Amino acid sequence: MNPTTDRLHDGNGSAPYTLVAPVTRSGVGLHTGELTKVTLKPASVGKGRYFVRVDLPEAPIIPATVESVRQTTLSTELGVDRATIRTVEHLLAALGGMGVDDVRIEVEGPEIPLLDGSAWPWVEAIAQVGIREGSGISSPKPAIAVESPQWVRESDAFVAALPSPELRFSYGIDFDVDAIGNQWHSWSPARGNFATAIAPARTFGLAHQVDQLRRLGLIKGGSLDNALVCSHEGWINPPLRFANEPVRHKILDLVGDISLLGQFPVAHFIAYKASHHLHVQLARLLVESKSKRLEHSL
Repeated sequence: MNPTTDRLHDGNGSAPYTLVAPVTRSGVGLHTGELTKVTLKPASVGKGRYFVRVDLPEAPIIPATVESVRQTTLSTELGVDRATIRTVEHLLAALGGMGVDDVRIEVEGPEIPLLDGSAWPWVEAIAQVGIREGSGISSPKPAIAVESPQWVRESDAFVAALPSPELRFSYGIDFDVDAIGNQWHSWSPARGNFATAIAPARTFGLAHQVDQLRRLGLIKGGSLDNALVCSHEGWINPPLRFANEPVRHKILDLVGDISLLGQFPVAHFIAYKASHHLHVQLARLLVESKSKRLEHSL
């Protein structure tokens, strides 16, 4: 499988895909700083994307669904009962962007490794083993329809899903450091490949916030090797992979969080100065809207 040929789709009219064979990656978690091992394994049709904490007693399963979201402080964390898995968004973006519908994600540790700070290493891992149509019998689940604008906002930050003839993600950011400033980017899988246009974009942070975040117990595993860091004087560890790498990474995060719906709705997702918190709120709103439509149709 060539990593430059992905198959991100809306889930309507196409067979579900899984991996051809297992593949493993290891690395340090962004927030915990702990070394974690992840093995992606093929799963049968209808199983969806799900995590298994194989390092815990009884190997608890954590579905990669909106209902599993526990918290969204500078990353997306999923959990079931006492089992949690943190910083899932980059891996989920790679799986969703490469069209892997069913996959068992075995994790030895509390957090998905950050690797180089982007989704590209996961895209390479998926391409290394390839994907295939899943085996087994399953009734196809229709994707969530976006029939009217849906949005959530906090102050001037928002994220919305608008009716659209194609799947598209548009994002805007605005930072008070000149090297980032105001950036907008719009991407559609029909016109640009996820593996080359979005997956390589790395996570980023502001130098003057690093000490404060670490005092809060966050970004213990962050370094100049796995995150872009920007100061008021400019980028501390250039070069960038794209001139607008920060906003492309925000699209990557949005793809990962929206993938918690299971399938991507045919919609134009537009976000401005948003966060994992707002991304997940919108996903929950779309689930609620689907439930209400089903109730009214009965």
